[in-house]
Amino acid sequence: MADLVRVRWLSDQEGQQLLRITRRGTGSPIRLRRAMVVLASAGGNTVPAIARLVQADEDTIRQVIHRFNEMGMASLDPRWAGGPPRQISSDEEQFIVETANTRLEKLGRPFIRWSVRKLADHLRVHSTRPVRVGRERLRQLLHRHRITFQRTKTWKESTDPHRDAKLARIEYVSSQFPQRVFAFDEFGPLVIRPQAGTGWAAAGHPHRLPANYHKLHGVRQFHGCYSVGDDQLWGVVRRRKSAANTLTALKSIRAARPDGAPIYVILDNLSAHKGSKIRRWAARNKVELCFTPTYASWANPIEAQFGPLRTFVIAGSNHPNHPALTRRFQAYLRWRNANARHPDVLAAQCRERARIRSERQRRWGQPATRAA
Repeated sequence: MADLVRVRWLSDQEGQQLLRITRRGTGSPIRLRRAMVVLASAGGNTVPAIARLVQADEDTIRQVIHRFNEMGMASLDPRWAGGPPRQISSDEEQFIVETANTRLEKLGRPFIRWSVRKLADHLRVHSTRPVRVGRERLRQLLHRHRITFQRTKTWKESTDPHRDAKLARIEYVSSQFPQRVFAFDEFGPLVIRPQAGTGWAAAGHPHRLPANYHKLHGVRQFHGCYSVGDDQLWGVVRRRKSAANTLTALKSIRAARPDGAPIYVILDNLSAHKGSKIRRWAARNKVELCFTPTYASWANPIEAQFGPLRTFVIAGSNHPNHPALTRRFQAYLRWRNANARHPDVLAAQCRERARIRSERQRRWGQPATRAA
């Protein structure tokens, strides 16, 4: 049996960037859909489930995942072929890109940043693997790999000392007990104003929305719950995030499995998710709270489900008020849940996940935290 196709473990920067792309829904539709594919795979969804999520062919999903595993974030953008034959090999090109992305302190160079001339001189004379490349060709290579001259920015990397253990626990329960795994998170803020979007229209005559920048209705938060095994998404729109609203959502998840057996809920580290009242209730009702690592909420399987909400309910809309927006949300959720994955397909995917995990343990010897 062929191995289960799944994206590699994401770095903190990749996870945050994918999360930003899917939540904002701006930019190229191709880039958005590929980001949703990668994020859904990182959340434990299988290829058939992702194909239904983004309405694409399964072979296309596998290709996107394979390319991301090879190229990283650059795989989200189209690649164009053609032109004269290569004069620089693929290995040399990869070495150039790695050198351009390496901090200069590690290379022993007395600079803070590269210029094209300094980088070309370093590659030709000072690097451990000399490469002769002209400045214009070097500029083209950097441009092809989206290495541009940019301002320095800060980035939130996960400082959680238990990052690997938490990710391993999420992966373990998702693969071993998918019918008892749920995910929870808030989606927002939801505002009432014309929202830019895309849609089919006659050429040169796009749909028009009134220009209105006044936010007179306040903001709302969609509290979403997702059943990983059943592929069901539900939730309510609240005025704000709070521990009381989180507890209500967790009780609705517990009600989805009223047999009293343990269930697992994946959620992020928001303070409204981990109060003492919530922890006591979870302990009494056999609910294990599987928190994602700090600054790594991309590991939550529900994040990939918020992309279609943005695309098909919010983008290109002009809802008059929050009750109208809420009705649209619930109508879309009813349609989405009616077109969920078949239980037989889910069972086969669960068995395949268990087989792949056993194979990983045999080959690479996963740490004990994965099987805890």
